[in-house]
Amino acid sequence: MKLASVVWPLSTENLTLAAQCGVEGIVTRYPGPDAAASLAVKSKIEEHGMELAAIEGYLPIEKVKIGADDDGAELASMKRLVEQMGEAGIPVLCYNFMAGTDWVRTRVDAPERGGAKVTAFDLAEAENAVSLNFSEGEILDANIGADQLWKNLESFLREILPVAEAAGVTLAMHPDDPPLPEFLGKARMMNSVENFERLVGLVPSPANAICFCQGSFATMGADIPDAIRRLGKHIAYVHFRDVRGTPESFVETFHDNGPTDMAGAIRELKAAGFDGPIRPDHVPQLIGEDDGDPGYTMLGRLFAFGYIRGLLHATGD
Repeated sequence: MKLASVVWPLSTENLTLAAQCGVEGIVTRYPGPDAAASLAVKSKIEEHGMELAAIEGYLPIEKVKIGADDDGAELASMKRLVEQMGEAGIPVLCYNFMAGTDWVRTRVDAPERGGAKVTAFDLAEAENAVSLNFSEGEILDANIGADQLWKNLESFLREILPVAEAAGVTLAMHPDDPPLPEFLGKARMMNSVENFERLVGLVPSPANAICFCQGSFATMGADIPDAIRRLGKHIAYVHFRDVRGTPESFVETFHDNGPTDMAGAIRELKAAGFDGPIRPDHVPQLIGEDDGDPGYTMLGRLFAFGYIRGLLHATGD
């Protein structure tokens, strides 16, 4: 496994800290249609002895999800992105199929250990929902059912996977977050282990893979070791985090302060042969970081780096 991370902002100081903590790969958001932007980011990361391991977030795919990409512009943009990633040697594209939103929370200041702040979700407070990683900046209006969402996904995969295979890029599907059957009038489908098994069988391809966001699977109520055993050969990328609660109401935790056996999860990933990027996902905001992006501040990330490296070493890596 390769320890990876989002680093935000992507500053020289933060990249240096990541490298000093043993991070091997950096994950960045979609930089836009200009290939030069990706190459510039890749070069900056490589200057610090790390690699650009994956691109995720802010992708041009929102209309594709709801079947409203009438002129094919978003599909063309996604194909171009995959081709550019192949040319640049960026191996993983993480995407999701949450129609109209990205990951959503109703609080970004729930208390954790020592007064640290974490994100939380409560369905009863959904009118306060904050979409924290969404390219359009708003929740799209069109409602959609699960059957249509599956059809849209299959159409997308049939178009994009041949391009990904040719480029040597793996598409890794992120779970719904929160993993509800429906949210704000729009169906959700990547919300169970069974549906991830359906995903990889929908259009079989080595490029059709899974982002195992452990916190999202834990929120589903999945047994984490069993889920890894069932999905392991299709896992291309791991978001390593933990939560406490249910799909309707949960809070995030420090990596060492949740209910999941984190060392056991690492052992199962190793047993499954996973050797791709694993990154701490959302982290608590620690003292002095109130102005940072919830879930993506740096001090909590430094704690997570050490914790994950400790688990990797303790389990024999």
